[in-house]
Amino acid sequence: MEFKTVVFYALSAVLIFASLRVITARNPVVAALHLILAFFSAGGIWALLQAEFLAISIVLVYVGAVMVLFLFVVMMLDINLDRIREGFWSYLPLGAIVGIVMVAELGAVLGANYVGVLEADAPQTPAGTSNTKALGRLIYTDFVYPFELASVILLVAIIAAIAITYRGPKKTKYTDPAKQIRVQAKDRVRVLQMPAEKQD
Repeated sequence: MEFKTVVFYALSAVLIFASLRVITARNPVVAALHLILAFFSAGGIWALLQAEFLAISIVLVYVGAVMVLFLFVVMMLDINLDRIREGFWSYLPLGAIVGIVMVAELGAVLGANYVGVLEADAPQTPAGTSNTKALGRLIYTDFVYPFELASVILLVAIIAAIAITYRGPKKTKYTDPAKQIRVQAKDRVRVLQMPAEKQD
């Protein structure tokens, strides 16, 4: 077995474990941290497939930006986790069907080595070819409108997240430095004269 194959299976095992922990962890912060581990593992698999741009993008974009947004939303929203978990088992049949389909797809991909499809038969990119340059040229020429549409959708999602978490202006006490400078001693201290009472 080649070293590349060993690394692939190791990353795949970590990815499957982290994915299972994302949906089974009771604490949403723990689930988010396992999702970060899943993204790192997926980035390693992309790097094995010689897709360096996608590997770096999934780490920088998803781990560096999207996961931070997830954590902010989890911490800012008052989520009733008990109510969310009430209908968890009702989705088990649908989740089982989706899981079976995914396992069948993975089995078809992994079993391709045994039916004559080898990595050596796949077309290899010539030396000096930049995947990032080719992908950038393709995005900003043939797929520029879908790319801009995705940007608008992300902007709408950011505005919606801010609108959901906005609670209105907070009524807090604040000091005015100009008034503090103009204040005099007689304004700060006021002496009160109280008549003395004689006790028997």
